Amino acid sequence: MKKENIVDKKIISLDEGVIQALEFFKKTKLPKLNLNQFKFPIVVGSGNAFNTGQILFSNHPVVLADESTFKKIILSYKQLIKKRVITEVVVISASGEKDSIWELQLAKKYKLKTILLTCSSNSSAGKIADRVLIYPKIAEPYTYNISTYLGMILSVKPENPENILNFLKMLKLKPGFGKFTAYSFILPDEFIAIAPMLDIKKSELFGSKLSLRAFSFGQARHAKFVISDKNELVITIGTDKNLYFGEASSRWQININGKVDFAFILCLTYYLVGQIQKSKPDYFKNNIKKYCLDCGPKAYGSNKSFDIIVPGNN
Repeated sequence: MKKENIVDKKIISLDEGVIQALEFFKKTKLPKLNLNQFKFPIVVGSGNAFNTGQILFSNHPVVLADESTFKKIILSYKQLIKKRVITEVVVISASGEKDSIWELQLAKKYKLKTILLTCSSNSSAGKIADRVLIYPKIAEPYTYNISTYLGMILSVKPENPENILNFLKMLKLKPGFGKFTAYSFILPDEFIAIAPMLDIKKSELFGSKLSLRAFSFGQARHAKFVISDKNELVITIGTDKNLYFGEASSRWQININGKVDFAFILCLTYYLVGQIQKSKPDYFKNNIKKYCLDCGPKAYGSNKSFDIIVPGNN
């Protein structure tokens, strides 16, 4: 019982995780990922590792795949692999376990050079890959993966963590923020890769208990707000004004002055999701232990439980 109480205290909300990660990266050196070394790689990741790959290689020609599409994609590009147009596979996995293991094994069957981006110095996947880049991380609740992927993003698209922290500390929530029963984010088009990351956080933190949606500004124009509801807070980030989506009284515009990149938008939106999390019942905290001890590992054919608090590596 005492152990459970200790774990309870460590299950912080997502916004607290963002602050801790930014404080960590203020003083932590990151490995540099030089994208010029890659010609036309296949980039593979599961969940938000996939979206992180999309962000890292947003200005680079790649083929993106996840655990459900990698086998089909590698077959579809078999001729380009044979002709050595595609010579590399980059696998992104914070843990270096689960699907990353068979993905690297499959890549090696096709004689592709394999690079693993991970936060684990002694992972099963790390023993398979030709090259491993290990990123620093802090201890976080299972699924959060804030510092893991934020570190990778900052290594390719550098921003000053102090500037992001200052913005978050100055941010004042819209009055009545926690009383809404649904939330939508509208993001600048260039940050469209953040939208699915928020959708994943919705599933992890709220399941079917709360509506949380995220779109780019361009996507929002495609009938996403046919049904308006005063109980849905529509949060628009950036310089484009939201004049049409959601009820007028339930819109919140967050203006951004100056140039920002993916790390800023990720931290801002995760921070706000954490504020939503704190205003609602403890859906995540009340269910994560059972998931880590039961159906989570069993879905991978393992009887070894997942860590409720995933350890850091620094």
